[in-house]
Amino acid sequence: GWREAVAAAVGALQEGGLVAVPTDTVYGVACLAQDSRAVRSIYSLKGRNGTKPLAICVGDVEHIYRYCRVNVPDELLQDLLPGPVTLVLKRSEELNKDLNPFTSLVGVRIPNHLFIRELARACPGPLALTSANVSSQASTLTVSEFQDLWPQLSLVVDGGPIGDVQSPECRLGSTVVDLSVSGRFSIIRPGCALTSTVEILRQKYGLIPESP
Repeated sequence: GWREAVAAAVGALQEGGLVAVPTDTVYGVACLAQDSRAVRSIYSLKGRNGTKPLAICVGDVEHIYRYCRVNVPDELLQDLLPGPVTLVLKRSEELNKDLNPFTSLVGVRIPNHLFIRELARACPGPLALTSANVSSQASTLTVSEFQDLWPQLSLVVDGGPIGDVQSPECRLGSTVVDLSVSGRFSIIRPGCALTSTVEILRQKYGLIPESP
């Protein structure tokens, strides 16, 4: 049932637009990561400090290797993705220089949500993805919660409520973990999947936690 919505979203993105999308954690706003003007539009939409990085989103684990330098086993990526986790890795030369130009790292997401994975697969490059809210305000679990942003969006894809709207835990967003240093990990944001993520990294792969 997503086919028409995916096609409409791809069209809007290719014209440089911003599209609101459901994910497995909270609602997000996406644009084409390789489109510098669209990336600037996302910052202006959120009223966000230009030094706060945007994550990228791809449809499948194998696409990560094009935009990141991966120094962990492929099996580790497959264990955590798709899922409510953002993995921070060294960026490759392929990634738009205007996306997070102040850092050599980039966060990568593959949400466990059919719509956004189909959308990412249908686009020519990665999506830049951020939560659908003004910076420092609460994350959103329904499209009506970010109604004030609608006028600046090319398209809003309503996937219904995400999780339990009454539960603060559901608004935590993805767990963000830095894997850019070989053999180690550091938690940048605890998010909603902290315990299971740390368990996999420590017990299965023997990575050592670094204090932030």
